[in-house]
Amino acid sequence: MATYTLPELPYDYAALEPVINPQIIELHHDKHHAAYVKGANDTLEQLAEARDKEQWGSINGLEKNLAFHLSGHILHSIYWHNMTGDGGGEPLAADGVGELTDALTESFGSFAGFKAQLTKAAATTQGSGWGVLAYEPVSGRLIVEQIYDHQGNVGQGSTPILVFDAWEHAFYLQYKNQKVDFIEAMWRVVNWQDVAKRYAAAKERAYNLLLVP
Repeated sequence: MATYTLPELPYDYAALEPVINPQIIELHHDKHHAAYVKGANDTLEQLAEARDKEQWGSINGLEKNLAFHLSGHILHSIYWHNMTGDGGGEPLAADGVGELTDALTESFGSFAGFKAQLTKAAATTQGSGWGVLAYEPVSGRLIVEQIYDHQGNVGQGSTPILVFDAWEHAFYLQYKNQKVDFIEAMWRVVNWQDVAKRYAAAKERAYNLLLVP
């Protein structure tokens, strides 16, 4: 039985128009995300076989493959819920996300400062990668991380709560090579309710486990 499964989209393929067209959503979810799920499951099977046969020479490559596919699966699973056709704008206390609003101001000086940093992080990721807003449990603050591929350049223990996919398959059919235009458009579909729930959950579950066992 497969350990990881492809989650269903929380909306139909056309729900994020005009920011992201239906063809991109369908290909991105049904093909690309599905490939990461399959890759993670296949790698787990290969690791089990390597253990059984004591083929330790393959471990390095298999561990790297698992990190790549599993991180791709996790980030995409967050990505779909981070967006909504009714989203965008700024997170406001009047909308019930005041705790997130205050945290963004405390960590980045202002919402504008946060938006500028995440936009640049996503748009300038070298090659394929992500721009990520994450909760960092040691300091209890929010940080922006620039992730190449799916798993590099991240603080150990940080929890992603808002992710911008900057891989070409996320935008090229619609935005061509204009990655910056796609990242700017993404702000129009951010689901702040989802981000706020993820922030609250990350804080609740932190418990300083990294420093105090």
